[in-house]
Amino acid sequence: MAKTTPFVTYLLDMLADLGDVHARAMFGGFGIYHDGVMVGLVADGVFYLKVDDGNRPKYEAEDSQPFRYHRKGKKKPVEMSYWEVPVDVLENPRSLCEWTREAHAAAVRSNAKKGNKPKR
Repeated sequence: MAKTTPFVTYLLDMLADLGDVHARAMFGGFGIYHDGVMVGLVADGVFYLKVDDGNRPKYEAEDSQPFRYHRKGKKKPVEMSYWEVPVDVLENPRSLCEWTREAHAAAVRSNAKKGNKPKR
C-alpha cells in the first residue's frame, strides 16, 4: 500500500465493513476507492464524498460544503462534486459506511453518464 496518513488509515479502518476500500495518493491528498470507483477524497485532513442530486440534500441539511480548489492563474475557485463529511458521520462506522455506499452510487451514476468504467 502507498504511503498514507493516520487519518486515511482511520477512514479505511472505519470503512472495512464495505470490503474493497483502498486509498491512492493523488495531488497532495488521497483518493478513496470502493469497488474500483473513486467515492471520496482526502485533502488537507478533510474527507469528502461524491455527491449528486440523489444524495446532495443530506449534505446540505448538515451545512456541508463542496471541495474547492484554485487553478493556477484563475481567480474563481473550481467546485467539485465531493462534499465534506460531517464529523458525527466520521465518528460512526455504520453511518460512514452508509454515506460511502450512497457516494458509490453517485459515482457509478456519474461514471455511467461519462461512459467511464471502474478501475481495479
